[in-house]
Amino acid sequence: MTKLILGLESSCDETAAAIVTSDRRVLSHRLAGQEAAHRPYGGVVPEIAARAHVEALIPLVEGALADAGVTLADVDAVAATAGPGLIGGVMVGLVTGKALAHAAGKPLVAVNHLEGHALSPRLADPDLDFPYLLLLVSGGHCQLLLVEGVARYRRLATTIDDAAGEAFDKTAKILGLGFPGGPAVERAAALGNPKAVPLPRPLKGSAEPHFSFAGLKSAVVRAHAAGTWSPEDLAASFQAAVVDCLIDRTARALHRAEDATALVVAGGVAANGAVRASLLKLANDNALRFVAPPLWLCTDNAAMIAWAGAERFAAGLTDPLDMPARPRWPLDPSAEAVRGAGVKA
Repeated sequence: MTKLILGLESSCDETAAAIVTSDRRVLSHRLAGQEAAHRPYGGVVPEIAARAHVEALIPLVEGALADAGVTLADVDAVAATAGPGLIGGVMVGLVTGKALAHAAGKPLVAVNHLEGHALSPRLADPDLDFPYLLLLVSGGHCQLLLVEGVARYRRLATTIDDAAGEAFDKTAKILGLGFPGGPAVERAAALGNPKAVPLPRPLKGSAEPHFSFAGLKSAVVRAHAAGTWSPEDLAASFQAAVVDCLIDRTARALHRAEDATALVVAGGVAANGAVRASLLKLANDNALRFVAPPLWLCTDNAAMIAWAGAERFAAGLTDPLDMPARPRWPLDPSAEAVRGAGVKA
């Protein structure tokens, strides 16, 4: 029997609610962004984000239910992001999810935001089977994971310092391109020469499987200070360096994921056209399917949380109402600790 899942997302600066069915139909999706509130600061301010979530979430839930033509009593479970993320925002969404679940007598599914990204390609592609190699690349995370099944993840690599998405955002701020940074850098890069600026490719070719973007970010600061290159050339050269690092590390991981059915990308940076095109070529070169969610499913949204909730609910995975909110929550808690910031992953 088809199940209805209400999904809530509030882990960063997007507030969202969605109704998704267990047979992959997105009946509704409401989203409120906060770009205008954070733009003066060049990045997300956690307290401002949390207050905005409080104001926006219940009206979004009401709107999502109305758009789907259902009531809270009709849903089979409530799925809410329980981490990782900015803890104030995570708490808003999770507490709201608990309250709705309790009031309606429905099960709660506490969803790891990263699992939402990891399973989102299966919402868009019913033919995507486990296991698959996932490049999860976003503002807060850059990981390679073998997705073996629902709640079964084996981390093959992570970043030892900054995530690729953070590097995009900081580069946009350095170059004065505006906020949000990822799309701004991509637009500027389309007008520049990707070979103009000699930028490093940290860890490219290294036997160490992980990512590193802090050195690249510092190199952009120095190149910008030199005043030799245009913002467009810097953006294009930076984007090319990131793509080179992502492809090099992903190609290395493919050798450790011989049973993978597909190469999959998810997360906010997965919306970048240069990243997608290069990963498609890598998949073709290795005779693998390439799967990427539609662009709207790459950035933070509630449909992916609802879908992860549907997959977990089908597997009998529900959570008590005292489930805590978590600022950090690795998908593979048994993964070996990594030097530097990799301990967070």
